[in-house]
Amino acid sequence: MKKIAKFLLNKIPRPMLINLSIFLRPLIYQLFKGNKFTDPIDGKSYRKFLPYGYGKQRENALSPGTLSLERHRQMWLYLKNETDFFTKNYKVLHIAPEQEFLRKFKKMENLDYTSADLFSPIVDVKADILDLPFENESFDVIFCNHVLEHIEDDRKAMSELYRVMKKGGWGIFQVPMKNSLEKSYEDFSIKDPKERQKHFGQYDHVRWYGMDYFERLKSVGFQTDINFYSRKFSAEDRKRFGLLENEIIPVVFKK
Repeated sequence: MKKIAKFLLNKIPRPMLINLSIFLRPLIYQLFKGNKFTDPIDGKSYRKFLPYGYGKQRENALSPGTLSLERHRQMWLYLKNETDFFTKNYKVLHIAPEQEFLRKFKKMENLDYTSADLFSPIVDVKADILDLPFENESFDVIFCNHVLEHIEDDRKAMSELYRVMKKGGWGIFQVPMKNSLEKSYEDFSIKDPKERQKHFGQYDHVRWYGMDYFERLKSVGFQTDINFYSRKFSAEDRKRFGLLENEIIPVVFKK
């Protein structure tokens, strides 16, 4: 049963899983309810989280209710505890939005929320991150998570995000990172999906980011915060929320 669950979770795209979960949530909650793990996004507690990961599985990674991963729960906690995102009036741009966040953010009356993506059918605006269809300094807050690793000219994409962010604005730009790498590993000659998965961890990625990611962001004008936010929690709470101790939230600012 465990092997079947792992197969389904890693073969069915997460957007499809999330859509299915909307209808199955009452059943899912009954199957997994408990008090060992808590998803801060839906506030519910579970006896376990599910395994997830390309190749090697991470245990207790995927919340049964929201289908959130560690990075989503860490971002939610950061926004809730460290920002005024849930109370202040903000104009927000969300590139390639996570579906659970999209649903919640759209309902928030304090946000003027715009979602954008080149391919997704659920977003407000069809947009290429290399040529965004927005005026300069349009948005107070920008989220762009796990997008840049798909793009060869990532500095061009970063420049566009910088252009459309207002002065005084901020954002979160998560990417797959290896903190042990000083320099990002990329090789654009690798085109085969299997080789890309072997080299970059996923079939449609073109790099593993190293710690020079923040220098790339600075090179287009952003100020950055290398924020190991989950380390603010005790080991017990990290386990309860399903957080990774060494995962960074890359927070950016435009002064």
